[in-house]
Amino acid sequence: MTADGDATLRWDRLGGEVVFECPGFVVQRDDVRLPDGAETEYHHVAEPPAVVVLPFTPDGDVVTIAEWRQAVGRVNHGLPAGSVEDGEGIEAAARRELREETGHEAESVRVVGSYEPTNGVSDSVHHHVVARGCTPTAEQDLDHNESIRVETRDYDDLLAAAVDGDLRDGRAVTALLRHELTGR
Repeated sequence: MTADGDATLRWDRLGGEVVFECPGFVVQRDDVRLPDGAETEYHHVAEPPAVVVLPFTPDGDVVTIAEWRQAVGRVNHGLPAGSVEDGEGIEAAARRELREETGHEAESVRVVGSYEPTNGVSDSVHHHVVARGCTPTAEQDLDHNESIRVETRDYDDLLAAAVDGDLRDGRAVTALLRHELTGR
């Protein structure tokens, strides 16, 4: 589609305000004008960018986490992930999150893609990073509200869990899908 075609879909932001704020995200209300001229409100979640790390051990297994997720009321199996801090680069954030959540450090990290997982309700951007040569070097350094157990899984078993629906974490499934589509 051409830029002119996109312009016919554009909403104009007329103003707005933060209606709820907590650590990690805010709920924003935007006053908008739709392409047909109608004016309305639109609410969305605003949060900082995040990294999602697909960490491989030297043997090719994947360092995963099991973490309590209050929003869904169960333990979630997934990958190390977290917010990029102000002034921090994506690769540095990936290394930090991997170290904090798992106690592992990587020989190398590479950004493989950036995604907007819920752009209908959030401005969230997830930067996916593949980390190689991950070995345990320290204890976990968890945030006060994190309950995480570190696990190591065979890559093909993890991929099968994504296909079977046993791996439900969208960030982890997207990272595996990206990895598969680019030829590993």
